[in-house]
Amino acid sequence: MKVVVVSDTHMTRMAKKLPDRLIRELADADAILHAGDWMTMGVWDMLRAYAETDGVAGNNDGADIVAKFGHRKIVTLGGVRVGLVHGHIGTGKRADTETNAFRSFAPGTVDAVVFGHSHVPVKRERDGVLMFNPGSAADKRRQPKYSFGVFTITGGRLLQAEHIYYDDKS
Repeated sequence: MKVVVVSDTHMTRMAKKLPDRLIRELADADAILHAGDWMTMGVWDMLRAYAETDGVAGNNDGADIVAKFGHRKIVTLGGVRVGLVHGHIGTGKRADTETNAFRSFAPGTVDAVVFGHSHVPVKRERDGVLMFNPGSAADKRRQPKYSFGVFTITGGRLLQAEHIYYDDKS
């Protein structure tokens, strides 16, 4: 199973269309996850034209996106439990985005946490949980490249999680 992972698309403020590099990966995706800051439901329409699409709302999303997706959820894809959260909502003391995302799910409830908000690509294990931020496909901010992620799931296991980096968001 191929899962394309995106966040912080900030459309249509930062891009009018999905980047070509992203579209190439979407062409054979089995599922798509969006970790918030869609900015418009039109992004959901664009993505779901390729594969089943789920996600959560981010801090820049309106009431329609919050009502459709909520701020936090667990989705099971190919037997892998993925916690999906934007990462902007704190869980107590001031913490960084990754810590906010990690604390959003009780221990033992997820195999991976997909989050966004910082626009900084992250891939690391934390207490046995894969923490994955795909970066941003259209708003790299201070990052050297635009990015998104691809998960490969086989036999109920997340076999690979990788970032796809590129220079041109057109």
